Amino acid sequence: MAHKNWTLVAAGIGSGVVFLDSSIVTVALPKIGQELPAAPLGVLEAQSYVFNSYLLTLSALLILAGALCDYYGRRRTFAIGLAGFGIASALCGVAPTMLTLILARALQGAVGALLVPGSLALLNATFQGEERGRAFGIWAGLSGATTILGPFVGGTLVDSLSWRAAFLINVPLVLFGLLITMRYVAESRDEHATGRLDWLGAAVGAIAIGGLAVGAISGQQREWRDPVAFVALGIGAVALVIFPFLMMRRPDPLVPPELFKSRNFTVTNLATLVLYGALYVSFYYTPLFLQGTLGYTAAAGGLALMPGSLFMIFFSTRFGALAERFGPRRFMAAGPVIMALGLLWYARLPADSMPWQARPGDPATLIPPGGYFVDVLPGVLLFGMGLMMMVAPLTTALMSSVPEEHSGLASAINNAISRIGPQLVGALVFVAITASFYQSLAAQAPAIDVSQPDVRAHVSPLNPPPDDLPPDLAEAVRRASAMAYHLAMVVSAGMLLLGAGISAVGISDRQLTASNAPAVPPG
Repeated sequence: MAHKNWTLVAAGIGSGVVFLDSSIVTVALPKIGQELPAAPLGVLEAQSYVFNSYLLTLSALLILAGALCDYYGRRRTFAIGLAGFGIASALCGVAPTMLTLILARALQGAVGALLVPGSLALLNATFQGEERGRAFGIWAGLSGATTILGPFVGGTLVDSLSWRAAFLINVPLVLFGLLITMRYVAESRDEHATGRLDWLGAAVGAIAIGGLAVGAISGQQREWRDPVAFVALGIGAVALVIFPFLMMRRPDPLVPPELFKSRNFTVTNLATLVLYGALYVSFYYTPLFLQGTLGYTAAAGGLALMPGSLFMIFFSTRFGALAERFGPRRFMAAGPVIMALGLLWYARLPADSMPWQARPGDPATLIPPGGYFVDVLPGVLLFGMGLMMMVAPLTTALMSSVPEEHSGLASAINNAISRIGPQLVGALVFVAITASFYQSLAAQAPAIDVSQPDVRAHVSPLNPPPDDLPPDLAEAVRRASAMAYHLAMVVSAGMLLLGAGISAVGISDRQLTASNAPAVPPG
């Protein structure tokens, strides 16, 4: 049992640092933009590359990483991922230029791809039955908590030390995780893997996912005026069409087509595509809006979102066990509905909502903010409650839908979908909110010529108004940002409701679990 507990700790650290760096950087972006020159890119564009370069390599290499886990050994691959992630995090923390930081973030995502499928595969090989559901719940709680706690932890580090500390904090964490992994975690692999690893399939899969991600990011940055975006999307789409036909012809395919005969595996991945698109938009834009428009500090912005993480920390284990006992369908349907209500509450945030109110004569004293408790906290709590109900059951549905020998690959496919889908959704939402912002700004402040490139480089949605703007124009910028943010939240809420419907209709609670199934169950 002691080794099982340490395996759970190692898995939590491995996946936690990956999720942490997906969210912690959002509160560091304003300081990064101020301290590292962005030229020739605009500030918002450079910030987006810092955020998205990590997600790009992480997404593109996930399926290969999952196959490596099952083929060469889950503990070995997981340990390599931990060591690489620590090195890449250190490089991010000492990056002297914006380009260096973007490249280090890309490396961080590449090695991080080994950790998420590896962590779930280790748990799936170590735990069985309801014990496995509880383990998935703890994993989901730790991973979800790091995602939500990331803005607060990062904000505190950014405000008290430097944005560099938001990356350097990973180094001691991964060293501890590496020590636990090498000492306590048992090795496991796909014992039926006798052929050669399908490197051709891995290359085509990486081109498919990477092309779509590059196209989405490039299109987002250039507002779909750059032909590179369409070329990348075309290459990715062609590779995506070729991939399943290639898998059916390969003697040892990277992704066995039989996996998709499982109804729950197919539906869970479809729901993931929609649900995580909504999560991406919320996790990326909400911290920017709180800081850039409402005036929260980095630490306050993270603290404002932290109450929702308490649900993940304290109750995810319970919902994981309930999903293993009663089936995941009802939880995967109800959770996104509650999350959608939280985002709709965000959609009413006024541009003049204040993070706090200072006592007269004592500006350092923070009084419980009426604006926060009315405008922000209800949405935070609803969103956290729904996320708590959804994440562990979704993981249970996924990992129970395939045989244990394919657990690393199954997790990798799901994680790839949870990242490339949001990239594409995020690109479309970026275009929508950017258009909304500049249209609204042009209507409210005709003195600002939003068609000029230099204006767009300095006045951008969700970022603070430039210091040299007169107060009335600065207020117009904040109002335009609020309208753009409201649009993003409404779109995300609609996607969550769609994901809830897919889960309610498609997930079967009667499907055999992987621990009892001798083969992939038919749909």
